[in-house]
Amino acid sequence: MNQAHGEYEVPGQTRIGHVHLKVSDLNRSLAFYCDLLGFKLMQKIGDQAAFISAGGYHHHIGLNTWYSKGQPSAPRNTTGLFHTAILYPSRNDLSHIYRRLLTFSYPLTGAADHGVSEAIYLDDPDGNGVELYWDRPKTDWPLTSNGSIEMFTKSLDLEGLLRLTE
Repeated sequence: MNQAHGEYEVPGQTRIGHVHLKVSDLNRSLAFYCDLLGFKLMQKIGDQAAFISAGGYHHHIGLNTWYSKGQPSAPRNTTGLFHTAILYPSRNDLSHIYRRLLTFSYPLTGAADHGVSEAIYLDDPDGNGVELYWDRPKTDWPLTSNGSIEMFTKSLDLEGLLRLTE
């Protein structure tokens, strides 16, 4: 590590708590995140903001139109958030959401096996990238000869994923 930045290391139990997204149309975003993906609305502040969660947490995703109401999506080739990653507890859970996306003919932007995880990619109605994924058990992660993690990007076996929920 560069000594100019210090020796501090974030504690291993640290987690990313939530993401807060600027959206153009709050109700359209709620339809995507709640009606399609299955998040629960925890609080709504008029037509300006909403807080949604999985499992009753105060919020995993905040949505607001404070600076963005009626605005177009940000250009893809500029700086900003690449995607929000939503971690599912199991491969079976990922299979269920994949089947749901197919049922509603929601377009995907990609799907990949990264060795440590399997992921499905799509965009929300505002063009914000969304990754839906599950992590393989840490004991199954691919390692290099020196013991470091060796992530990769290979095609995801989508048919095999669907077979879990037949």
